Amino acid sequence: MSLRNEIMSQAQESQPASAQNKGGKKLRSEMNLIWVDLEMTGLDPETDRIIEVAVVVTDANLNVLAEGPVYAIHQSDAVLNGMDAWNKGTHGRSGLIDRVKASNITEAMAEDALIDFLIDYVPRGKSPMCGNTICQDRRFMAKTMPRLEAFFHYRNLDVSTLKELARRWKPELIDGFKKQQKHTALADIMESIDELKYYREHFIKV
Repeated sequence: MSLRNEIMSQAQESQPASAQNKGGKKLRSEMNLIWVDLEMTGLDPETDRIIEVAVVVTDANLNVLAEGPVYAIHQSDAVLNGMDAWNKGTHGRSGLIDRVKASNITEAMAEDALIDFLIDYVPRGKSPMCGNTICQDRRFMAKTMPRLEAFFHYRNLDVSTLKELARRWKPELIDGFKKQQKHTALADIMESIDELKYYREHFIKV
């Protein structure tokens, strides 16, 4: 099995054959948005490691164009055993720890595959990095997936900014969006997209 096929066989979602919709229209655009989420062993990029990564591409209006591959990143038992109780419990209940132990995908392998996937949808350097508290994901990505981090524009689209503004300017909105707190990469991305749609409708009112 080739390295590329091995990587793709371990992804939860497969890369589509081409970046086209059913009508054959090309979906690649510099206005598309790349959403990303990482699950990590902790909060410090100097000592903790990435254990899961996922990406989703939407158009400018937040319609999902493609769900990218989802990778569990192999880490040693020593790294996993070093997690605190919250991370062990959360990632144990979700099944992520077992997936990480079974995986042979490294950060570099996932990085290559994700760049290969994203280039069909967004030109290099055009999309901000989109997500929730995305600066934290960016810190980890810059440390162990620097080429993927460099694929994004230097700006971030952080849904948590709107959450903090709503908390101060229109606090009655905060309880209107309930998060499931699944703490798996793809589920967290989809929740971030839905949360931004909520603020667009009730707060920004575009």
